[in-house]
Amino acid sequence: MNYIQALILAIIEGLTEFLPVSSTGHMVIASSFMGIGTDEFVKLFEVAIQLGAILAVVVLYWKKFFDFSKWQFYVKLIIAVIPALFFGFLLNDFIDNTLGNPIFIAVVLLLGGIVLLFIDRFFQKPTIHNEQEMSNLTAFKIGCFQVLAVAFPGLSRSAATIIGGMQQKLSRNAAAEFSFFLAVPTMCAATGYKMLKGYHLLNADNIKLLLFGNAVAFIVAIIAIRSFITFLSKHGFRVFGWYRIALGIVILALYFANVPMTIN
Repeated sequence: MNYIQALILAIIEGLTEFLPVSSTGHMVIASSFMGIGTDEFVKLFEVAIQLGAILAVVVLYWKKFFDFSKWQFYVKLIIAVIPALFFGFLLNDFIDNTLGNPIFIAVVLLLGGIVLLFIDRFFQKPTIHNEQEMSNLTAFKIGCFQVLAVAFPGLSRSAATIIGGMQQKLSRNAAAEFSFFLAVPTMCAATGYKMLKGYHLLNADNIKLLLFGNAVAFIVAIIAIRSFITFLSKHGFRVFGWYRIALGIVILALYFANVPMTIN
């Protein structure tokens, strides 16, 4: 992988990590079309640059993350992340296999898109408008929704947790923000696990690529997070639903047209 390819993947990560469109699906397809989808370091890179996106959340919401007097916030995050950690470890081999299946990713993108078309109609009367109003049980239930994204690559962690939040009576903005918060421990754990497994790939050149990728993902994610909250307040999720459906159809069309997709 060269720096141009690293730049492309990092931009995709920063743009899509916190949107309900599946950053993993986008990066897997992009690396496939660039002909680097089978490289083991690329697979590590796609997970490790999530750290840059994580840092963007911590910087933007630093008052929330460093207000140690409100310890209930940290308790809710710990409770919410437990289901994903458990099932992520349990389903690790299944996840690796499904990431190599473009049909699976395309179908999950399509189905998730259909849900997003109607989600604003399903949940029109929220009663929880910020994280402080959530109970620990509500946090756990949202964490259980996150398991769906772990089990079905292409669904989108953000989509699963936002839908879970709205199902638990959170407003759109509150659900999106808690999804951001929950991403921090979830992606830290996923990145740490991947780095431990792939530490043998970390030579000097690859470490430079990782630092570069994380820096780009951080900058792009800051812009994406700010823009997403503003857009969501005004327009809802419908446009993301149509985007997912269109992307799923394109992937299926390319696959059945025998366009090379070197994912496996």
